[in-house]
Parts: sequence; C-alpha cells; structure tokens
Amino acid sequence: MSDFMDFLRHKYAYVAQGEFKPGCFEEAKALFDEAVRNYREGFEGAYLLQEPGTDRGIAVVFWDDPDDMDNNRNAKVDEILEEMSHLFLTAPKTGFYEVSSEIEKSVPVAS
Repeated sequence: MSDFMDFLRHKYAYVAQGEFKPGCFEEAKALFDEAVRNYREGFEGAYLLQEPGTDRGIAVVFWDDPDDMDNNRNAKVDEILEEMSHLFLTAPKTGFYEVSSEIEKSVPVAS
C-alpha cells in the first residue's frame, strides 16, 4: 500500500519568472547555482531557463512539499538571495505549482 501512496504523491514546483539587468544573467546564474547547492531535505532538483539572446529567465525548483523550501532557508541561502536581488530589472513573478504530470524519457528496448 505504501508504494501506491507514494505513487499518488505529487512534487511541487516553485517557479520564478524574471528579467535581470542587461548583462547580469551569468552572475545571477552563478548565484542561483550556489543557492541550490545548499538545499537538502525535500529538494528534488532545479532548472534555470534563459530566453535566448535576453536576460529573461525562469527558475523552477522542485520540492517534496511546499514547506520544504522554507525549511531549507538558512543564513547562507538568504545571503545569496540578497546578493542576487539587486541584479533583477524588476521583482520576479513567483508561485508554487503542484506537478500534476511528469513524463520521463523512455528507454528503447533492445530487440
């Protein structure tokens, strides 16, 4: 029954969409990577997407539970996020989403 209940559990995604000041995406990426490396319990992975040729991007961080994000906040993460804040052109749009579908690449079966 436990396997079935695990199957029914969904991950959550914290999504931030924003635009950095011109030329600041690479610096922001380095800070994002550093912050994410500090996440532990409940952290399921992350992506940082950049719109080609721009300083606009989308960060997606996956969690077991929305509370896990707050539980991973510490002085180091707060320091990194504060350092990143001045790089934004405007405040990013953020939100939590339940992952309602997840499709992984299939591995071809050898014949």
